[in-house]
Amino acid sequence: MNGYPDTYGQSAPGAQADIFTYPQNLQHALQLIVDATGGETADRQFYTWLISQAPYESDREIIAGIRDDEIGHFSLFRRLYHDLTGTDVPSVPEEQFTPPANYCQGLARALIGEQNAVRKYRQILYAMQNRTQFNIMTEIISDELRHGILYNYLYTKNGCRG
Repeated sequence: MNGYPDTYGQSAPGAQADIFTYPQNLQHALQLIVDATGGETADRQFYTWLISQAPYESDREIIAGIRDDEIGHFSLFRRLYHDLTGTDVPSVPEEQFTPPANYCQGLARALIGEQNAVRKYRQILYAMQNRTQFNIMTEIISDELRHGILYNYLYTKNGCRG
């Protein structure tokens, strides 16, 4: 079962929440926004670690640019949540940062993280009802796709192997 609703917008038995139909998908989207902002400190620690491990200045510049985009995404998610609810994003317990074993494993973790983010952020996009909200999510998703491409480039450039 894939968790997607059938053609009439109804979830099949045993499926997850309807991710395509507003307003049914709004609460799920709000929870995904909370989740997206929850790991901010651990994410910053990860980027600091990854930059410190990068063997080349060009790698450090690429990762720093991605980090800066992600910091902007946190602000956009907070704005979006406030626009949708009239309240600030609730705090959630901070995730603990665990450093990868090496630079290549860090790049692999980052690449998988970007792919997972796109999957989740599409579900947020499906709940957006106005053009500004849609544009915010399109900006974030397109950045995440670009980040994945950049991490794939760094992974390949540095001779990393699975």
